[in-house]
Order: sequence, then C-alpha cells, then structure tokens
Amino acid sequence: VQLQASGGGLVQPGGSLRLSCAASGSGVSNSVMGWYRAAPGKQHELVAVITSDGRITYTDSVKGRFIVSRDNDKNRVDLQMNGLKPEDTAVYYCYVLVMNIPYSGQGTLVTVSS
Repeated sequence: VQLQASGGGLVQPGGSLRLSCAASGSGVSNSVMGWYRAAPGKQHELVAVITSDGRITYTDSVKGRFIVSRDNDKNRVDLQMNGLKPEDTAVYYCYVLVMNIPYSGQGTLVTVSS
C-alpha cells in the first residue's frame, strides 16, 4: 500500500486548506481511511476517520471546522480544513487501515500563522 498526500502550506488564522491523499494497493477501497497529525512537542493526534461506507469520526478540536471525504473509486481521501487556528499547525499524514494493518504517507506540513 502506498499513499501520496498533498495540499499543505502556509495559511493565516481563519483561512482554509484542502489536503488530498491518493492511495494505491490491494484492499484500499474497503479500508478505513483518515488523517492524523504530528505537532512539535505533542503526541500524534488522530484528526478524522472515514470508513468505506461513510461513517466519520473527528477529534473534538476540529469538529465543525474540518470535513473528511473519500472517493472509493479513486481510492482518495481528502481533508477540507476551515477556520484554521495556529494550534492546527502540524505535519498531517493520511493513513489507511487494511486488514488491521496501518499504512501512512510521507506527511504534508500545514502552518497556520499570521
């Protein structure tokens, strides 16, 4: 399984970014997909998860601001991030869980700063 994430960058507080992740490999279309982030000095945080049938879970800190979606035909998972805050600054990783084995991509940096 391979994943390629894109879409990070520098944005001002209150701004928006959209992250995209393309996954390839056996079993991806039926997998759980999602995003987690790693901020300096903090534990990794699971941001959003979406199952193959569309069930979604968000961590509390992003509820109402972030939207996760997936395209099962294209094996892609996106994360629309709105109302960004400085505390959202982190490296964001997409991941898939295939037969209970997690795979993640190389990460994309999101910096929220004025």
